[in-house]
Amino acid sequence: MSVSAQTGAVSSTATSELVTAPATARVDLELIAELVAPYSRVLDVGCGDGALLSLLEMRRSIDGRGVELSQVGVNECVARGLSVIQGDADKDLVYYPDDSFDYVILSQTIQATHNPKTVLAELLRIGGRAIVSFPNFGHWSIRYWVGLRGRMPVTKNLSQAWYETPNIHFCTIRDFVALAEELGATVETAMAINATGQKMGMKMPWWFWNLFGQQAVFVLKR
Repeated sequence: MSVSAQTGAVSSTATSELVTAPATARVDLELIAELVAPYSRVLDVGCGDGALLSLLEMRRSIDGRGVELSQVGVNECVARGLSVIQGDADKDLVYYPDDSFDYVILSQTIQATHNPKTVLAELLRIGGRAIVSFPNFGHWSIRYWVGLRGRMPVTKNLSQAWYETPNIHFCTIRDFVALAEELGATVETAMAINATGQKMGMKMPWWFWNLFGQQAVFVLKR
């Protein structure tokens, strides 16, 4: 199945119920919150401290669950009153039945997994839709660091040095589109975020997003 990008495909029902966001919310979390329909069943994989699940429960009244690798993150989620278990995205998604959730979310985590292709395939199996956000390693500033300075980049979105970052599989927007196509997934919605945290023009070609988008958010469907 070929990949097709139907950008900006957020339902009017979901958009109409959107409320003002907390000022501290991460920009990709704001976009994800716009993409999730109210009252959905949601699994947040690599949910961290539970910020996204809390946002979705507040705005969308979701039935939310989370999986987090670190015990510290699990403890923070439980303190928020969230239903989160400790687990590894690379190993534990196989235990979830097919179509268990309406949405399975992987936010700023795919580049930290050992087997991104397998993890993404599991997201598509478990959920009706998979929402994935990630930093774009094809951004011009990263190309500058590598091409002209000969150094691995340290930027706002990739803030740790190469020897201490949890990221082990960097990818570009075009890499991700190719992976989705290889898995037979359709890109239902796609967004690129520029350096100021704004959504880029929806009709821009992939190469433009790949060069100027610092982050990306994709909604995939089998």
